[in-house]
Amino acid sequence: MKLKTLLTMMLSCLFILVAHAQQESADDIKARIKPVGSLHIAGAQAEVAAASGPRSGEEVYNKSCVACHGVGVMGAPKLGNSDDWAPRLSQGMETVLSHAIKGFNGMPPKGTCGNCSDAEIKAAIDHMIDGI
Repeated sequence: MKLKTLLTMMLSCLFILVAHAQQESADDIKARIKPVGSLHIAGAQAEVAAASGPRSGEEVYNKSCVACHGVGVMGAPKLGNSDDWAPRLSQGMETVLSHAIKGFNGMPPKGTCGNCSDAEIKAAIDHMIDGI
């Protein structure tokens, strides 16, 4: 009796697996097992990403700075808040820029924009202090 029950359960599992495999199309299977990366063969035409040019201060701020500078996380000076920025700007723009690029206190180097150029970091600072 136990052998008959065991065989019945095994056949049931097999039928379930077969039914599931038939539901997946060949395209689904190819998408699931496709390679993660690609390989460039020497002499083949390489794909080149289009240059987008430098990002504006507003773009950098909205993408990388707003998380901390939007609400003042760990004392980060908030966008357009002259009370927050005054002590920093009194040290001079070069110092503010140096702290932003190299990191200072709770701010890591370049904040969360590791791929930003120094000019883009400066543009983001200019955006944050605009009108102060």
